[in-house]
Amino acid sequence: MLDWLAANWTEVLGFGTGAICVLLAARRNIWNFPIGIANNLVFIVLFVGAALYADAGLQIVYLVLGAMGWAAWARRGREEEVGFAKRTPRPAVVPLVVAAVVGTVVLTFVLTTFTDSTTQLADASTTSVSLVAQFMLNRRWIENWFVWIAVDVAYVGLYAVKGLWITGALYLLFIALCVGGYRAWMRHRAMEVDAGPNPTLSLVEEGAPRPSRDPRASVET
Repeated sequence: MLDWLAANWTEVLGFGTGAICVLLAARRNIWNFPIGIANNLVFIVLFVGAALYADAGLQIVYLVLGAMGWAAWARRGREEEVGFAKRTPRPAVVPLVVAAVVGTVVLTFVLTTFTDSTTQLADASTTSVSLVAQFMLNRRWIENWFVWIAVDVAYVGLYAVKGLWITGALYLLFIALCVGGYRAWMRHRAMEVDAGPNPTLSLVEEGAPRPSRDPRASVET
């Protein structure tokens, strides 16, 4: 057992920190950021070793966004959770799709030309779509969860091809957590609609935490 843990410590640690991070994000908890940064550091080591260079670079982007998000959430109060979850604006849909496609083409070229990657298209496309999903999450657009679910399904297949079975299992768990995150955000949105003109007061009266101690507003980038 100890030998197995020593050989797979990056996947095991990535599994634990990744699952906790997504669960906390679904609950709009600020601690998702430091846990997520730890997860990014572990996955950088793991993905470089597996020649998933775009995924490794993606972790660096996530790390920077995580630090920005942590600082932004810490500056805000619970009362700013009013209006937390929003629908994706229709004018944003086409630019998001274009960004994912262009990112895939560019990253595929870079991986093919400059690295020894054997999964260029899969690595590039999952990385590009993940960045789109992260942008949507930062904007608090509810549909970000659908994009995460789609990319997580693709990641399960990619990691299976690479023999990263523990990480593949983690992304199966991510799919379930994303479903839970979507449902939690929709419940929160429904509470705001039902709360009417003074949603913050109504949330407190319904038994939610009071708005002075828990900094859980979303980051805008």
